[in-house]
Amino acid sequence: MKHLLIVAHAPSPNTRKLRQAAERGAHHVDIKEVDVRVKPPLEAGPDDVLACDAILLGTTENLGYMSGALKDFFDRSYDSLLEKTQGLPCALYVRAGHDGTGTRRAVEGIVTGLRWKWVQSPLILRGAWQQEFVDQAEELGLYLSAGLESGIF
Repeated sequence: MKHLLIVAHAPSPNTRKLRQAAERGAHHVDIKEVDVRVKPPLEAGPDDVLACDAILLGTTENLGYMSGALKDFFDRSYDSLLEKTQGLPCALYVRAGHDGTGTRRAVEGIVTGLRWKWVQSPLILRGAWQQEFVDQAEELGLYLSAGLESGIF
């Protein structure tokens, strides 16, 4: 059994829809060998990451940066994960009211330092809310879970 950890900040109804969609995709009926755990960033920590085989991060864009909750997760976890989780498959979605560039860069910098492996480019959900964002988050969860189960990453 493989373990997928979803650490996603979801302070609003729409961002909760995104987190639920990513989880729904990861729990696709055809995927049998992946255990999915979902935690808000303020409740997740290094032990959760050490116990997973892949991680999906989700955040809002806050003042051109990741959410304070996701930053707190990294602040509490970084040193404990350094040198222990190299190559961890990861993906990211950003709910960005603007362009998401600063948020993407900030998370990429931390992921680079941890030497995690991107399984796809970050998904930036830009601008005014669109229902298609939910479908994109669900596809991302499915992609990560299916790739983990099949041994692609």
